[in-house]
Amino acid sequence: MNRLSDSTSPYLLQHAANPVDWWPWGEDAFAEARRRDVPVLISIGYSSCHWCHVMAHESFEDEAVGALIDAGFVAIKVDREERPDVDAVYMTATQAMTGQGGWPMTVFATPDGTPFFCGTYFPKPNFVRLLESVGTAWREQRDAVLQQGAAVVEAIGGAQAVGGPTAPLTADLLDAAAAQLAKEYDRENGGFGGAPKFPPHMNLLFLLRHHQRTGSAESLEIVRHTCEAMARGGLYDQLAGGFARYSVDGHWTVPHFEKMLYDNALLLRVYTQLWRLTGDPLAKRVARDVARFLADELHRPGQGFASALDADTDGVEGLTYAWTPAQLVEALGETDGRWAADLFTVTDAGTFEDGMSVLRLARDVDDAAPEVRSRWQEVVGRLLAARDTRPQPARDDKVVAAWNGLAVTALTEFVRFVEIDNAAGPESAAGTPNPTDRPALGSADNLLAGVAIVADGALRDTAEHLARVHVVDGRLRRVSRDGVVGEPAGVLEDYGCVAEAFCAMHQLTGEGRWLTLAGQLLDTALARFAAPGGGFYDTADDAEQLVARPADPTDNATPSGRSAIAAALVTYSALSGEPRYREAAEAALATVAPIVGRHARFTGYAATVGEGLLAGPYEIAVVTADPAGDPLVAAAIRHAPPGAVVVAGAADQQGVPLLADRPMQDGQPTAYVCQGFVCRQPVTTVDHLLDQL
Repeated sequence: MNRLSDSTSPYLLQHAANPVDWWPWGEDAFAEARRRDVPVLISIGYSSCHWCHVMAHESFEDEAVGALIDAGFVAIKVDREERPDVDAVYMTATQAMTGQGGWPMTVFATPDGTPFFCGTYFPKPNFVRLLESVGTAWREQRDAVLQQGAAVVEAIGGAQAVGGPTAPLTADLLDAAAAQLAKEYDRENGGFGGAPKFPPHMNLLFLLRHHQRTGSAESLEIVRHTCEAMARGGLYDQLAGGFARYSVDGHWTVPHFEKMLYDNALLLRVYTQLWRLTGDPLAKRVARDVARFLADELHRPGQGFASALDADTDGVEGLTYAWTPAQLVEALGETDGRWAADLFTVTDAGTFEDGMSVLRLARDVDDAAPEVRSRWQEVVGRLLAARDTRPQPARDDKVVAAWNGLAVTALTEFVRFVEIDNAAGPESAAGTPNPTDRPALGSADNLLAGVAIVADGALRDTAEHLARVHVVDGRLRRVSRDGVVGEPAGVLEDYGCVAEAFCAMHQLTGEGRWLTLAGQLLDTALARFAAPGGGFYDTADDAEQLVARPADPTDNATPSGRSAIAAALVTYSALSGEPRYREAAEAALATVAPIVGRHARFTGYAATVGEGLLAGPYEIAVVTADPAGDPLVAAAIRHAPPGAVVVAGAADQQGVPLLADRPMQDGQPTAYVCQGFVCRQPVTTVDHLLDQL
């Protein structure tokens, strides 16, 4: 019997029936280890992790292994998504000891939490020998174990230190970061690095903004090529939309099949912005279908967005998604089945396991003849219907505040651009909308409009959930499930991502309450998370004290807390007109600047925010009675410089600083453009607005 059955974490609940006496993370577990004078086994993972499942089946579900664990250790199970602070500390220790990290993470620690031996996945025979060896060392070589632990704590304390060198995040540093990315770019397959290959969403966002500032054709081409390669590969679900976590190879063919909320939110921003800047039809389609995936597959009404879809189905990786040529024929008939096999590169040899293939798009279909596009879409619909009859992967329906903030921001950008794209029609060479040139809406346009409507409902519902459930007594909680908030306190990335989302909601709705909420979260972050020299810790000053206080400045799978809070501070400052928040963002980015030019792949979001600061950012207010349909609003959104904020509505709306004291000129809708708090003459025509942008 263990103590996980009342957890809000799906990952912990997966282990509630193990023959291991698991404890959740907490002081009670460490007190029990002190009482028994035994070391602690800390096992860290997450619900959609394939190798976490493998180790669970091999070891944690085995009666003999469970007895060995219980006899010599107090076992603690941690969901890294619920407790990123705990994960960060022990991941740093694991990397310090082994040179690498990953999940499942396996840590042996003293009863005060000091790690002395760390690793990741261990096959059952190796794990059994490890348990025996660690137990013997604890009993017979205690002094050496404690010395090892002290050395690890010293190492991770240095790795998490704040107050190092600072420098302004200048144009030269951002140019150096873009040049480094161009040097490391995989010119054949897109992306950066080899296998395993992760979607570099934050680097792509940075390169798009860098292209806007500098006109760099190379930066834009890196984004375009990488986006096309990912979207045509197995990383992307060719039937239902949505991206998997990463590709196990270097050319996007076979994914690790879990689909994470944060990846898809960040990639939605990339494809939306690529579509906005270039009109690329593939980017438009992928943005639409990722938004649909988020709204249909991960959103739960009244509860926010679920964290992930599992990598496995019934314990088999890829069972839901892979096909053989015979299965395509069975689903589509002989003629269409062979046509689909050719289009999706499904061969007798297979690209995956046991002769199965992951669907990849062999040819460009977005610019194909109408009859080809029609056939492709009809085949996709029939294959998806057939796939829906298969067993489906489990969903981790835990709601993580930071990741939901990323999703709200991404969907807001998507919805706003769809609205103005549908309303304004094609633009003339001067940028003036020509409604008479607008073609009749076809099925693809109707689908896009429908997705935008559903996405709009999902993002608003989620923002309300974050405000209503996750904000407790003015502080953020990290997770909720089934509408009930969990105990873990929000970390810095939660405050940054949710505040940025509330700023996005303020721009979407014109409602002052969202800006007020964002400001309250940012004030709390400045009071509770700030570090000497302008940096930030990842945990609050009154949070649980771990063996080290994490303060990671690098962007990894998600924006670092420091990058996220800087992004929110910059946006809030532009919307509120209060420069002290901008100054706090500049100070935070100055602590990251020394590594931006040298380690660009791990500072993508910080560099993205830096480009916004270099641009101003622009503050654009449009005083109008028709915020959704005014051509001035459409032009502002379509041509917004990096990091710009756009607010539209009636003058002097309560709680909307950008509309204060800004009347219409001569009774006409009027745009006010400022840059870094310096304003230009109000304008009433699209051409004059574009001149200022």
